[in-house]
Amino acid sequence: MSIPSARKLTAWAGLTPTVRGSDMTVRHGHISKQGSDWLRWILCEAAQTAKRSPEFAASYQRLARRRGKKIATTAIARRLLARAYHLLRAVQAPPDRQRTR
Repeated sequence: MSIPSARKLTAWAGLTPTVRGSDMTVRHGHISKQGSDWLRWILCEAAQTAKRSPEFAASYQRLARRRGKKIATTAIARRLLARAYHLLRAVQAPPDRQRTR
């Protein structure tokens, strides 16, 4: 299965917010929960540790103050999945594409 972007992978995993819109009104809701329950659970468990690392701590604290701890942890899980996608994509890139970066 080839997923073309990190955004589509996070949507497939059910870690993106639902969006309902009509004309000029857009409402962002809770995560869609489409996809694997197990994958979401594992990513949220990994986010529990990642939110204490220097790379994610500042953004987690900002989000937790504004939106709450659970939403902030889910956002970190989404970022972890996107980062994993980009790392794997870089490893699987053809040799000629790796040299240009």
